[in-house]
Amino acid sequence: MTINSLLIISFFFIFSCTSFTSTEAYEPLNRDGNITIKWDAIKWTPDGYVAVVTISNFYKYRHIEAPGWLLGWTWRNKEVIWNMIGAQTTKQGNCSRFKGSNNIPHSCEKNPIVVDLLPETPYNQQIANCCKGGVISSPVSDPQNSASSFQLTVGAAGTTNKTVYLPKNFTLKTPPGPGYICGPAKVVRPTRFISSDGRRVTQAMMTWEVICVAYLQVAAEDTRSCCVSLSSDYNNTITPCPTCSCGCQNNKNRHGNCVDHHKSMPLKNNNNSSAPIVQCTDHMCPTQVHWHIVKANEKKYWRVKIKVTNLNYIMNSSQWNLEVVQRPNFDHKLIKISSFNYKKFNFSSRRNSTSVLMMWGVKKKNDVIIGAAGSFDGGKNYVESEVLFKKEKMNLALEKGWGFPIRVYFNGDRCVMPPLDAYPYLQDTITSL
Repeated sequence: MTINSLLIISFFFIFSCTSFTSTEAYEPLNRDGNITIKWDAIKWTPDGYVAVVTISNFYKYRHIEAPGWLLGWTWRNKEVIWNMIGAQTTKQGNCSRFKGSNNIPHSCEKNPIVVDLLPETPYNQQIANCCKGGVISSPVSDPQNSASSFQLTVGAAGTTNKTVYLPKNFTLKTPPGPGYICGPAKVVRPTRFISSDGRRVTQAMMTWEVICVAYLQVAAEDTRSCCVSLSSDYNNTITPCPTCSCGCQNNKNRHGNCVDHHKSMPLKNNNNSSAPIVQCTDHMCPTQVHWHIVKANEKKYWRVKIKVTNLNYIMNSSQWNLEVVQRPNFDHKLIKISSFNYKKFNFSSRRNSTSVLMMWGVKKKNDVIIGAAGSFDGGKNYVESEVLFKKEKMNLALEKGWGFPIRVYFNGDRCVMPPLDAYPYLQDTITSL
């Protein structure tokens, strides 16, 4: 048996020991993560109530980027929305039953769809924590902007906690992705509010919550959004993203969604506004992550170069984040990351403990990766950084999988990794580093 064969077997063993099981639900790195929609009825009115609705993101690695969230539900009876602050419905609907009245509802839709207002909205139309254009950040990268709120006055509804009917069939969409699956509304303990001076506590008349979870990414091929390529200074092999990672160029269902980078810039997606137009590649992914091991001369340190490229022509990637899952523990080996913010976590499974390194851009510097079309104007549709590690000979065994990540996630979505036998394996001794 050759040395390379032994290295591949060792690599397979390490990866199989750290693989996540199918019982680890939607988010193996954040099993308790969800988006919670909370309704606080703060006042009863003669024909209904006034409520503050708050959408809170409890996913460490996910966020909602522009064009923002779309929140929908179905009224139980003939409820209407008299007015809203901090958000608006996309349609007013048929309000003919109020013909002749001096007071026309904001929305008479049976199934209203609500969108956030923009930051430039006048202050008299805002409430606290509103008007972010539908963008909700990760609580790790930007906790102050990880929730969004609005207020609505509901009419033709119950006027006490005994007579109000909770809305049903909640939806939370986040174009261009599939969005989230929402459960039913459930009454919970009324929210308590503490005044700004901390001297008075009030509480909601009634509170109910809706829990939404991200769609399982691997449920459909079209939801694949990123892939990983690998290279190193110690091996001439460049391991590309697997062919058709996110789709194939000859897929008739995706015809027209691929653009040759050498041709003119596309103006819009004529086929499907929710599907990305990507640069034509063998992998057809909107995002590519490249991991390169540097053969550095430092005796105490070694380096990794990370490059994230946006190949989507019609969308920028704002407030992006990248998660790398690796062993052994980042806490003992990681020295410095240039250009990116970062935080380290430990994820414990039934078999072992695995390290997660989360990276995200510096605000107003590289927190937005422009779309591929921007490169026509001389812009950069990628961000890159270097990661500095401390050399520890016992743990820096590249043949054991230490040099490359086990899993890579971009914006919380699991990226397609190359097959293990295609990795650029170390051909000489470990001391060559």
